[in-house]
Amino acid sequence: MIQVQHLTKIFPARVAVDDVSFDVKEREILGFLGPNGAGKTTTLRMITGFLPPTQGTVVVGGNDVVGDPVAVKRMIGYLPEHVPLYHEMRVHEYLRFRAALKGVPRARLGKAVDHALEECVIGDVRNRIVGQLSKGYRQRVGIADALVSDPPILILDEPTIGLDPTQIRETRRLIRELGRERTVVLSSHILPEVEMVCDRVVIISRGRLAGEGTPDQLRKQLTGQVSVRAEIRAEGFDHAALRAIEGVTGVEVKPEMGGVHSVVLSCTSGSGPVEEKVFEACVERGWVLRRLDRSAPTLEDIFVEIVAREPEAEAHEAEHGAGQEAKDDGAGEPAEGEVKGKEDPS
Repeated sequence: MIQVQHLTKIFPARVAVDDVSFDVKEREILGFLGPNGAGKTTTLRMITGFLPPTQGTVVVGGNDVVGDPVAVKRMIGYLPEHVPLYHEMRVHEYLRFRAALKGVPRARLGKAVDHALEECVIGDVRNRIVGQLSKGYRQRVGIADALVSDPPILILDEPTIGLDPTQIRETRRLIRELGRERTVVLSSHILPEVEMVCDRVVIISRGRLAGEGTPDQLRKQLTGQVSVRAEIRAEGFDHAALRAIEGVTGVEVKPEMGGVHSVVLSCTSGSGPVEEKVFEACVERGWVLRRLDRSAPTLEDIFVEIVAREPEAEAHEAEHGAGQEAKDDGAGEPAEGEVKGKEDPS
């Protein structure tokens, strides 16, 4: 549905997006992740046609975003990070106005507004002034705005920013519902939310693609740490026996009431049967083992490890790539000033 190939955006002072490529399938909910300043919003603005790329292509439903930007915009409902609402208008007036701007025929305006209100479950505030609504309702009005022309693609930039936990849960449920019939690209800093909602994730860091796949696929690629958690009741507990287990790199112990110790063992992800060794150590010493399980890395763990790798990869490339660049004599690279010469001053 969306093909992003070698997308690059260079501003006068920095490279915001650097040769990023990924695809989004039809009716897929894609989580688009990255730390602050990674280039997420810039990438979304290029996909939606709000910002021209310096290099690379974006094809949406067979239409090139540079060659036919109007056709692309007709296919996309876009919710920017800061929703630009007219606070003095009533909800249904605002949505009718926005639908007309998006080219919805006059005969269908009423039905289009009613459908958007129903999908976002805000029919009960249709006659309220937008500026008098709570943050959660205003966010839903923004999503209804993105939906009012019934586009096949939704791009949502931080749709739950500033919402309370109840509003986040309601918005999460809404996004899942919308993803049944549409392609959704969701950018968010709330990683547990992304893990619960999205089919696949793309992670960018420092403007570059840093990871891509389902959360399970990314977990399998990790070579870092996993955690084994145990609750042990013992007098004279000594964690040295647990630290000596092969594959264990660290032990954290939190004493609790009644002689129960909460233990977290940090292990290498490829470590062997650590749980069996913990069980054996407890049996040998007469400790009572009350709990034992391994925690799979969360999407937050994956994100942190992938982003942490980027500076190391960059340093390695700088150290080992210089000789290769000299050997290639710049083959395949634009001449100095060539890329910047294409840059739009906006």
